[in-house]
Amino acid sequence: MSGFMNYLTTNYEQVFSLLGQHLYLSVISVLVAIIIGIPLGILISREQKLAKPIIGTTNVIQAVPSLALLGFLIPFVGIGSTPAIIMVVLYSLLPIVKNTYTGLTNIDGDILEAARGIGLTKSQTMRKVQLPLAFPMIMAGIRISAVTAVGLMTIAAFIGAGGLGYLVFSGVQTVDNYMILAGAIPACILALVIDFIVGKLESSLSYTSKQSSAKKTGKTTKKMMISFASIVIIIAGAFTVYSKVNAEDKIVIGSKNFSEQLILGNMLADLIENKTDIQVERKLNLGGSQVAFSALKNGDIDMYVEYTGTGLVNILNQPPQSNPDKVYNIVQKEFKQKYGFELLKPIGFNNTYALAVRQDTAKEFNLKTISDLTKISNGLTMGPTIEFPNREDGLIGLTKTYNMKFKEVKPVDGGLRYTALANRKSDVIDAFSTDGLLEAFHLKVLEDDKNFFPPYYAVPMLKEETLKEHPELRKVINSLAGKLTDEKMRKLNYKVDSLKQSPAKVAKEFLESEGLLEK
Repeated sequence: MSGFMNYLTTNYEQVFSLLGQHLYLSVISVLVAIIIGIPLGILISREQKLAKPIIGTTNVIQAVPSLALLGFLIPFVGIGSTPAIIMVVLYSLLPIVKNTYTGLTNIDGDILEAARGIGLTKSQTMRKVQLPLAFPMIMAGIRISAVTAVGLMTIAAFIGAGGLGYLVFSGVQTVDNYMILAGAIPACILALVIDFIVGKLESSLSYTSKQSSAKKTGKTTKKMMISFASIVIIIAGAFTVYSKVNAEDKIVIGSKNFSEQLILGNMLADLIENKTDIQVERKLNLGGSQVAFSALKNGDIDMYVEYTGTGLVNILNQPPQSNPDKVYNIVQKEFKQKYGFELLKPIGFNNTYALAVRQDTAKEFNLKTISDLTKISNGLTMGPTIEFPNREDGLIGLTKTYNMKFKEVKPVDGGLRYTALANRKSDVIDAFSTDGLLEAFHLKVLEDDKNFFPPYYAVPMLKEETLKEHPELRKVINSLAGKLTDEKMRKLNYKVDSLKQSPAKVAKEFLESEGLLEK
């Protein structure tokens, strides 16, 4: 417990900043869902033939995995807060629509008949009778949506929207339980607080007295209308501010979702901030290669560090090659022609794939090379990253080249594969040659004796138009060229993964030690 409190004390500014982002995204999402969901519920209560298709559609949306929905949205709306809000709105609709419909259609028929008997129109009956009586049921749906939204919004970090999920994802990547708790505990507290507030709002507005007069009912309805009008104003204002902030001239730096990428992303941002007058925004800890690449292609980010092997095999879908210069030249030429991307000079290190096992496994089976592993692979379980089994430069090509087959393949995310290996839930993992966790977990890295894995030299990549608009970026970013060897990068990763230093701190200290930042 003391370790967790120490983490909070040291990083309280970041935690509060991310908490604010999380609250903003969650509230906006729920408010939008209310504005869409309640009218839909009213509509289907009047038009019964629309009830089944609309409720059925919201049920289907609820069944779609959240990450799959985000993956579908990225090509259309990019990364950041927009797809995150859309996702949470879609998931929040079901309880709001269904509860509104149920509350309105389960009112005693005698009450409705009495309303018609005193001359109320359908519209008046809805405003003065049905909505006040259905209000508790509607608020129950809103409470469910609000609590669910807070939990779902943690996934927003996967696409660069920020929020407390950033700490959860980063903690998983670096096997830092305190960081995970720093994201998870405030999220839980936030969900409880929002539930409490919505509950209080329900109590203050609810039509509960059996002897309430028509005047009281009218006041309740007016309160509801004022509340919803305020909601519309809040949303309009929030999006206006958001649009103005995002309209500013700036460079957006992205990164993938592991320690090395977070360090490199911070290095790029620090160099630009230090040596130019350009405003910099950091959208770090995005999902894997496809998320980061799509973000650059869609203009959601302006620059990130890619690897030449990933560009060749995973993005250009070309066969692996072992010549580093040839791979770089192919990727540079193809990216420029197909996407209008400019590759700058390589940073220096080669973060190629590797296979790693525990020391006791290596000793038991005398494992030194991947060919040695092939002989016993059918009795072992592999626990790779989620991307690895689906890549030609990963397990697909590896099994063909080495003619190996594992007893079972259990993909997990990022740093979890190291924990699973240490806990004997798996026997073999894929690793990156510069991973700091290789040293932290004292693993045996097997030699790629058939030279299957292509070179993965890290290269900064940005759009040509960004470089034309800010030509000074070429010199600034190229000052990093050749500065990081495999050994240096491994040490920097070790500081983040094992010594629990922040990627931003590690990045800045390295740039200062190399004399790359002006004082």
